[in-house]
Amino acid sequence: MPTPTSEGQGDLCLTNVTKRFGDFTAVDDLSLTIPQGSFFALLGASGCGKTTTLRMVAGLERPTAGTISIGEEDITEAKPYARPVNTVFQNYALFPHMTVLDNVAFGLKRRKVADATKTAKEGLELVELGHLAGRKPAQLSGGQQQRVALARALVNHPAVLLLDEPLGALDLKLRRQMQLELKKIQEEVGLTFVHVTHDQEEAMTMADTIAVMNAGVIEQLGHPTELYERPASTFVANFLGQSNLLAGEISDRVGGDLVVQVGGHKLALPGDRSTRQDGKVWLGVRPEKLRIGLAGGADGAGRNHLDGVVLDASFTGVSTQYLVRLAWGQAITVVAQNDGSALLRDGDQVQVSWVPQHGFALDAAQDAFAGAQRVGDDDTPVPALGGAR
Repeated sequence: MPTPTSEGQGDLCLTNVTKRFGDFTAVDDLSLTIPQGSFFALLGASGCGKTTTLRMVAGLERPTAGTISIGEEDITEAKPYARPVNTVFQNYALFPHMTVLDNVAFGLKRRKVADATKTAKEGLELVELGHLAGRKPAQLSGGQQQRVALARALVNHPAVLLLDEPLGALDLKLRRQMQLELKKIQEEVGLTFVHVTHDQEEAMTMADTIAVMNAGVIEQLGHPTELYERPASTFVANFLGQSNLLAGEISDRVGGDLVVQVGGHKLALPGDRSTRQDGKVWLGVRPEKLRIGLAGGADGAGRNHLDGVVLDASFTGVSTQYLVRLAWGQAITVVAQNDGSALLRDGDQVQVSWVPQHGFALDAAQDAFAGAQRVGDDDTPVPALGGAR
Protein backbone atom coordinates (compact mmCIF):
# COMPACT_ATOMS: atom_id res chain seq x y z
CA MET A 1 0.00 0.00 0.00
CA PRO A 2 1.34 3.49 -0.82
CA THR A 3 2.61 5.79 1.86
CA PRO A 4 0.16 8.59 2.76
CA THR A 5 1.13 12.04 1.58
CA SER A 6 1.21 15.05 3.88
CA GLU A 7 -1.75 16.58 2.06
CA GLY A 8 -4.85 16.60 4.23
CA GLN A 9 -2.94 15.28 7.25
CA GLY A 10 -3.35 16.72 10.75
CA ASP A 11 -5.90 16.94 13.55
CA LEU A 12 -9.59 16.90 12.72
CA CYS A 13 -11.12 20.07 14.15
CA LEU A 14 -14.78 21.00 14.44
CA THR A 15 -15.23 24.61 15.55
CA ASN A 16 -18.60 25.90 16.78
CA VAL A 17 -20.41 23.48 14.48
CA THR A 18 -24.21 23.60 14.52
CA LYS A 19 -26.67 21.66 12.37
CA ARG A 20 -30.36 22.48 12.30
CA PHE A 21 -33.15 20.73 10.44
CA GLY A 22 -35.94 23.29 10.49
CA ASP A 23 -36.72 24.02 14.13
CA PHE A 24 -34.77 20.97 15.36
CA THR A 25 -31.14 21.41 16.40
CA ALA A 26 -29.32 18.10 15.85
CA VAL A 27 -25.84 19.40 16.74
CA ASP A 28 -25.48 22.47 18.94
CA ASP A 29 -22.33 24.64 18.81
CA LEU A 30 -19.97 21.67 18.89
CA SER A 31 -16.22 22.30 19.18
CA LEU A 32 -13.97 19.28 19.11
CA THR A 33 -10.36 18.41 18.23
CA ILE A 34 -9.53 14.82 17.30
CA PRO A 35 -5.75 14.25 17.29
CA GLN A 36 -4.18 12.80 14.16
CA GLY A 37 -3.62 9.05 14.45
CA SER A 38 -6.07 8.51 17.31
CA PHE A 39 -9.01 6.12 17.62
CA PHE A 40 -11.89 8.38 18.62
CA ALA A 41 -15.45 7.33 19.45
CA LEU A 42 -18.65 9.38 19.33
CA LEU A 43 -20.94 7.53 21.73
CA GLY A 44 -24.61 8.17 22.36
CA ALA A 45 -28.18 7.00 21.98
CA SER A 46 -30.22 7.38 18.80
CA GLY A 47 -30.96 11.03 18.04
CA CYS A 48 -28.06 12.45 20.07
CA GLY A 49 -26.36 14.00 17.03
CA LYS A 50 -23.41 11.63 16.60
CA THR A 51 -24.33 10.39 13.11
CA THR A 52 -25.14 13.93 11.95
CA THR A 53 -21.69 15.00 13.15
CA LEU A 54 -20.12 12.15 11.18
CA ARG A 55 -22.08 13.05 8.06
CA MET A 56 -20.91 16.67 8.28
CA VAL A 57 -17.28 15.51 8.45
CA ALA A 58 -17.91 13.26 5.44
CA GLY A 59 -19.54 16.11 3.50
CA LEU A 60 -22.93 14.40 3.34
CA GLU A 61 -24.50 17.18 5.42
CA ARG A 62 -23.59 20.86 5.39
CA PRO A 63 -23.21 22.62 8.76
CA THR A 64 -25.68 25.39 9.51
CA ALA A 65 -22.81 27.20 11.22
CA GLY A 66 -19.19 26.57 12.14
CA THR A 67 -16.15 25.13 10.39
CA ILE A 68 -14.53 21.74 9.87
CA SER A 69 -10.85 21.34 9.08
CA ILE A 70 -8.17 18.66 8.81
CA GLY A 71 -4.78 20.08 9.62
CA GLU A 72 -4.52 23.41 7.81
CA GLU A 73 -7.21 22.51 5.27
CA ASP A 74 -10.73 23.90 5.72
CA ILE A 75 -13.10 21.26 4.33
CA THR A 76 -16.39 22.83 5.46
CA GLU A 77 -17.57 23.52 1.91
CA ALA A 78 -15.61 20.78 0.13
CA LYS A 79 -17.49 18.11 -1.84
CA PRO A 80 -17.43 14.62 -0.31
CA TYR A 81 -15.15 13.24 -3.03
CA ALA A 82 -12.70 16.11 -2.55
CA ARG A 83 -12.14 15.43 1.15
CA PRO A 84 -9.31 13.23 2.50
CA VAL A 85 -12.01 11.17 4.23
CA ASN A 86 -13.50 7.70 3.67
CA THR A 87 -16.49 6.10 5.39
CA VAL A 88 -17.25 2.48 6.31
CA PHE A 89 -21.00 1.99 6.72
CA GLN A 90 -22.94 -0.65 8.62
CA ASN A 91 -24.30 -2.19 5.39
CA TYR A 92 -20.80 -2.38 3.77
CA ALA A 93 -22.17 -1.29 0.30
CA LEU A 94 -20.12 -3.86 -1.65
CA PHE A 95 -20.79 -4.50 -5.34
CA PRO A 96 -22.35 -8.00 -5.44
CA HIS A 97 -21.32 -8.74 -9.06
CA MET A 98 -17.63 -7.96 -8.47
CA THR A 99 -14.98 -10.10 -6.83
CA VAL A 100 -13.56 -9.09 -3.48
CA LEU A 101 -10.37 -7.87 -5.17
CA ASP A 102 -12.30 -5.80 -7.71
CA ASN A 103 -14.38 -4.24 -4.95
CA VAL A 104 -11.24 -3.09 -3.14
CA ALA A 105 -9.59 -1.88 -6.35
CA PHE A 106 -12.69 -0.11 -7.71
CA GLY A 107 -11.98 3.38 -6.37
CA LEU A 108 -8.28 3.14 -7.16
CA LYS A 109 -8.96 2.23 -10.80
CA ARG A 110 -11.51 5.03 -11.20
CA ARG A 111 -8.85 7.49 -10.05
CA LYS A 112 -6.34 5.80 -12.37
CA VAL A 113 -3.97 5.02 -9.51
CA ALA A 114 -0.86 3.17 -10.69
CA ASP A 115 -0.65 -0.47 -9.57
CA ALA A 116 -4.27 -0.40 -8.39
CA THR A 117 -4.56 -4.19 -8.34
CA LYS A 118 -1.30 -4.59 -6.43
CA THR A 119 -2.40 -1.99 -3.88
CA ALA A 120 -5.80 -3.71 -3.50
CA LYS A 121 -4.07 -7.04 -2.85
CA GLU A 122 -1.94 -5.40 -0.15
CA GLY A 123 -5.12 -3.97 1.39
CA LEU A 124 -6.69 -7.44 1.51
CA GLU A 125 -3.55 -8.85 3.12
CA LEU A 126 -3.76 -6.13 5.77
CA VAL A 127 -7.22 -7.37 6.78
CA GLU A 128 -6.12 -11.02 6.35
CA LEU A 129 -8.40 -11.77 3.39
CA GLY A 130 -5.87 -12.14 0.60
CA HIS A 131 -6.87 -15.80 0.13
CA LEU A 132 -10.47 -14.77 -0.65
CA ALA A 133 -9.66 -12.22 -3.38
CA GLY A 134 -11.51 -14.16 -6.08
CA ARG A 135 -14.77 -14.66 -4.20
CA LYS A 136 -17.97 -12.63 -4.50
CA PRO A 137 -19.34 -10.76 -1.45
CA ALA A 138 -22.28 -13.18 -1.12
CA GLN A 139 -19.78 -15.99 -0.49
CA LEU A 140 -18.37 -14.23 2.56
CA SER A 141 -19.52 -14.05 6.17
CA GLY A 142 -20.68 -10.75 7.64
CA GLY A 143 -17.35 -10.24 9.38
CA GLN A 144 -15.44 -10.92 6.16
CA GLN A 145 -17.60 -8.45 4.23
CA GLN A 146 -16.95 -5.86 6.91
CA ARG A 147 -13.20 -6.34 6.49
CA VAL A 148 -13.48 -6.03 2.70
CA ALA A 149 -15.27 -2.68 3.17
CA LEU A 150 -12.50 -1.65 5.58
CA ALA A 151 -9.77 -2.62 3.09
CA ARG A 152 -11.55 -0.68 0.31
CA ALA A 153 -11.46 2.44 2.49
CA LEU A 154 -7.90 1.99 3.76
CA VAL A 155 -6.27 1.60 0.33
CA ASN A 156 -7.18 5.24 -0.37
CA HIS A 157 -5.10 6.32 2.64
CA PRO A 158 -7.57 8.90 3.91
CA ALA A 159 -6.49 11.33 6.59
CA VAL A 160 -9.62 10.32 8.50
CA LEU A 161 -11.56 7.05 8.38
CA LEU A 162 -15.18 7.36 9.52
CA LEU A 163 -16.86 4.25 10.93
CA ASP A 164 -20.66 4.49 11.08
CA GLU A 165 -21.87 1.68 13.38
CA PRO A 166 -19.67 -0.72 11.36
CA LEU A 167 -20.25 -3.73 13.61
CA GLY A 168 -23.99 -3.32 14.13
CA ALA A 169 -24.97 -6.10 11.72
CA LEU A 170 -22.72 -8.72 13.33
CA ASP A 171 -23.61 -11.22 16.04
CA LEU A 172 -22.23 -10.65 19.54
CA LYS A 173 -19.28 -13.07 19.37
CA LEU A 174 -18.12 -11.83 15.97
CA ARG A 175 -18.65 -8.21 17.00
CA ARG A 176 -16.30 -8.64 19.95
CA GLN A 177 -13.71 -10.30 17.72
CA MET A 178 -13.93 -7.49 15.18
CA GLN A 179 -13.52 -4.87 17.91
CA LEU A 180 -10.05 -6.22 18.60
CA GLU A 181 -9.30 -6.56 14.88
CA LEU A 182 -10.26 -2.95 14.15
CA LYS A 183 -8.11 -1.64 16.99
CA LYS A 184 -5.16 -3.72 15.79
CA ILE A 185 -5.53 -2.45 12.21
CA GLN A 186 -5.85 1.17 13.34
CA GLU A 187 -2.63 0.90 15.36
CA GLU A 188 -0.87 -0.69 12.37
CA VAL A 189 -1.89 1.88 9.75
CA GLY A 190 -1.76 4.89 12.09
CA LEU A 191 -4.73 6.69 10.55
CA THR A 192 -7.31 8.72 12.45
CA PHE A 193 -10.40 6.57 13.08
CA VAL A 194 -13.65 8.26 14.11
CA HIS A 195 -16.13 5.63 15.25
CA VAL A 196 -19.83 6.34 15.77
CA THR A 197 -21.64 3.86 18.01
CA HIS A 198 -24.38 3.49 20.61
CA ASP A 199 -22.60 0.47 22.14
CA GLN A 200 -20.73 1.47 25.31
CA GLU A 201 -18.62 -1.70 25.45
CA GLU A 202 -17.61 -1.27 21.82
CA ALA A 203 -16.47 2.31 22.42
CA MET A 204 -14.55 1.47 25.58
CA THR A 205 -12.85 -1.56 23.98
CA MET A 206 -11.47 0.29 20.96
CA ALA A 207 -11.26 4.05 21.52
CA ASP A 208 -8.40 6.09 22.95
CA THR A 209 -10.88 8.88 23.62
CA ILE A 210 -14.68 8.87 23.87
CA ALA A 211 -17.05 11.80 23.49
CA VAL A 212 -20.41 10.99 25.10
CA MET A 213 -23.07 12.94 23.19
CA ASN A 214 -26.54 13.90 24.36
CA ALA A 215 -29.06 16.19 22.65
CA GLY A 216 -26.50 17.59 20.22
CA VAL A 217 -23.79 18.43 22.75
CA ILE A 218 -20.90 16.59 24.38
CA GLU A 219 -21.68 15.62 27.97
CA GLN A 220 -18.13 14.47 28.68
CA LEU A 221 -14.95 13.72 26.75
CA GLY A 222 -11.98 11.66 27.89
CA HIS A 223 -10.27 8.30 28.15
CA PRO A 224 -12.70 5.39 28.69
CA THR A 225 -11.36 4.80 32.21
CA GLU A 226 -11.85 8.45 33.16
CA LEU A 227 -15.44 8.50 31.92
CA TYR A 228 -16.34 5.29 33.69
CA GLU A 229 -14.60 5.97 37.00
CA ARG A 230 -15.34 9.71 37.19
CA PRO A 231 -18.54 10.51 35.29
CA ALA A 232 -19.18 14.26 35.14
CA SER A 233 -22.97 14.01 34.97
CA THR A 234 -25.82 11.65 35.83
CA PHE A 235 -26.31 11.11 32.10
CA VAL A 236 -22.79 9.72 31.70
CA ALA A 237 -23.05 7.74 34.95
CA ASN A 238 -26.24 6.01 33.76
CA PHE A 239 -25.45 5.71 30.06
CA LEU A 240 -21.93 4.32 30.44
CA GLY A 241 -22.62 1.13 32.38
CA GLN A 242 -24.76 1.00 35.51
CA SER A 243 -24.65 3.28 38.54
CA ASN A 244 -26.32 3.25 41.92
CA LEU A 245 -27.22 6.85 42.76
CA LEU A 246 -28.00 7.60 46.42
CA ALA A 247 -29.56 10.91 47.47
CA GLY A 248 -27.28 12.57 50.01
CA GLU A 249 -25.98 15.84 51.41
CA ILE A 250 -22.40 16.88 52.14
CA SER A 251 -22.26 17.68 55.85
CA ASP A 252 -18.57 17.93 56.70
CA ARG A 253 -14.98 17.57 55.51
CA VAL A 254 -12.34 15.44 57.25
CA GLY A 255 -8.91 15.99 55.74
CA GLY A 256 -9.28 15.42 52.01
CA ASP A 257 -12.55 13.49 52.39
CA LEU A 258 -16.12 14.71 52.30
CA VAL A 259 -18.70 13.34 54.73
CA VAL A 260 -21.96 12.60 52.91
CA GLN A 261 -25.16 11.98 54.87
CA VAL A 262 -27.21 9.26 53.13
CA GLY A 263 -30.30 7.79 54.78
CA GLY A 264 -29.02 8.63 58.25
CA HIS A 265 -25.57 7.18 57.55
CA LYS A 266 -22.26 9.05 57.32
CA LEU A 267 -20.38 7.94 54.23
CA ALA A 268 -16.89 9.02 53.14
CA LEU A 269 -15.88 10.24 49.69
CA PRO A 270 -12.59 11.80 48.51
CA GLY A 271 -13.19 15.47 47.79
CA ASP A 272 -11.66 15.26 44.32
CA ARG A 273 -14.26 12.67 43.29
CA SER A 274 -17.17 15.08 43.74
CA THR A 275 -18.32 17.73 41.28
CA ARG A 276 -19.36 19.94 44.20
CA GLN A 277 -18.03 20.44 47.72
CA ASP A 278 -21.23 21.22 49.61
CA GLY A 279 -24.98 20.84 49.43
CA LYS A 280 -27.10 18.03 48.05
CA VAL A 281 -25.55 15.40 45.81
CA TRP A 282 -26.12 12.06 44.18
CA LEU A 283 -23.56 9.70 45.73
CA GLY A 284 -22.74 7.14 43.07
CA VAL A 285 -21.08 3.75 43.11
CA ARG A 286 -20.85 1.13 40.37
CA PRO A 287 -22.47 -2.28 41.10
CA GLU A 288 -19.22 -4.23 40.64
CA LYS A 289 -17.42 -1.99 43.15
CA LEU A 290 -19.72 -3.17 45.95
CA ARG A 291 -19.02 -6.06 48.33
CA ILE A 292 -21.95 -7.99 49.78
CA GLY A 293 -22.18 -10.37 52.74
CA LEU A 294 -24.54 -11.50 55.46
CA ALA A 295 -25.37 -8.80 58.01
CA GLY A 296 -23.15 -8.93 61.08
CA GLY A 297 -20.24 -10.56 59.25
CA ALA A 298 -16.70 -9.25 59.55
CA ASP A 299 -15.72 -6.63 56.99
CA GLY A 300 -12.66 -4.50 56.38
CA ALA A 301 -12.22 -1.20 58.17
CA GLY A 302 -12.21 2.03 56.22
CA ARG A 303 -15.14 1.03 54.02
CA ASN A 304 -18.59 2.57 53.68
CA HIS A 305 -21.35 0.26 54.94
CA LEU A 306 -25.11 0.03 54.40
CA ASP A 307 -27.57 -2.63 55.54
CA GLY A 308 -30.30 -4.12 53.39
CA VAL A 309 -32.25 -7.19 52.34
CA VAL A 310 -31.87 -9.23 49.15
CA LEU A 311 -34.87 -8.83 46.85
CA ASP A 312 -33.52 -10.87 43.94
CA ALA A 313 -30.45 -12.90 42.97
CA SER A 314 -29.65 -13.61 39.31
CA PHE A 315 -26.79 -16.04 38.63
CA THR A 316 -25.13 -15.38 35.24
CA GLY A 317 -22.14 -17.74 35.42
CA VAL A 318 -19.21 -15.40 35.86
CA SER A 319 -21.09 -13.34 38.43
CA THR A 320 -24.30 -12.96 40.40
CA GLN A 321 -26.40 -9.81 40.26
CA TYR A 322 -28.21 -8.96 43.46
CA LEU A 323 -31.00 -6.47 43.93
CA VAL A 324 -30.80 -5.16 47.49
CA ARG A 325 -33.39 -2.97 49.23
CA LEU A 326 -31.78 -0.52 51.65
CA ALA A 327 -33.32 0.52 54.97
CA TRP A 328 -35.11 3.57 53.50
CA GLY A 329 -36.61 1.59 50.63
CA GLN A 330 -34.26 2.31 47.72
CA ALA A 331 -33.09 -0.68 45.71
CA ILE A 332 -29.49 -0.90 44.50
CA THR A 333 -27.65 -3.40 42.33
CA VAL A 334 -24.62 -5.39 43.45
CA VAL A 335 -22.56 -7.53 41.06
CA ALA A 336 -20.52 -10.20 42.85
CA GLN A 337 -17.93 -12.24 40.96
CA ASN A 338 -18.34 -16.00 41.05
CA ASP A 339 -15.52 -16.98 43.43
CA GLY A 340 -17.14 -20.17 44.72
CA SER A 341 -18.84 -18.54 47.71
CA ALA A 342 -22.33 -19.64 48.64
CA LEU A 343 -25.04 -17.63 46.92
CA LEU A 344 -27.22 -15.34 48.97
CA ARG A 345 -30.97 -15.90 48.83
CA ASP A 346 -34.03 -13.69 48.56
CA GLY A 347 -34.84 -12.30 51.99
CA ASP A 348 -31.31 -12.55 53.42
CA GLN A 349 -30.28 -9.65 55.64
CA VAL A 350 -27.04 -8.32 54.16
CA GLN A 351 -24.42 -5.64 54.47
CA VAL A 352 -23.17 -3.82 51.37
CA SER A 353 -19.84 -2.02 51.51
CA TRP A 354 -17.35 -0.23 49.28
CA VAL A 355 -14.04 1.61 49.38
CA PRO A 356 -14.64 5.40 49.51
CA GLN A 357 -12.26 5.89 46.56
CA HIS A 358 -14.66 3.90 44.38
CA GLY A 359 -17.51 6.36 44.81
CA PHE A 360 -18.30 9.64 43.05
CA ALA A 361 -20.72 12.49 43.69
CA LEU A 362 -22.75 14.62 41.29
CA ASP A 363 -24.91 17.70 41.70
CA ALA A 364 -28.37 16.65 42.95
CA ALA A 365 -29.92 19.26 40.67
CA GLN A 366 -29.26 16.85 37.79
CA ASP A 367 -31.91 14.35 36.77
CA ALA A 368 -31.15 10.98 38.40
CA PHE A 369 -32.82 9.22 35.46
CA ALA A 370 -30.81 10.98 32.72
CA GLY A 371 -29.16 8.49 30.40
CA ALA A 372 -31.03 5.54 31.89
CA GLN A 373 -32.15 2.78 29.56
CA ARG A 374 -35.57 3.19 27.96
CA VAL A 375 -38.10 0.41 27.60
CA GLY A 376 -41.68 0.12 26.48
CA ASP A 377 -43.66 1.40 23.52
CA ASP A 378 -44.18 4.76 25.18
CA ASP A 379 -40.42 5.24 25.57
CA THR A 380 -40.83 5.72 29.32
CA PRO A 381 -37.46 6.26 30.99
CA VAL A 382 -36.56 3.47 33.40
CA PRO A 383 -33.38 3.60 35.48
CA ALA A 384 -30.92 0.74 35.30
CA LEU A 385 -31.33 -1.46 38.39
CA GLY A 386 -29.86 0.48 41.24
CA GLY A 387 -30.73 3.91 39.88
CA ALA A 388 -32.15 6.48 42.30
CA ARG A 389 -35.85 6.00 43.01
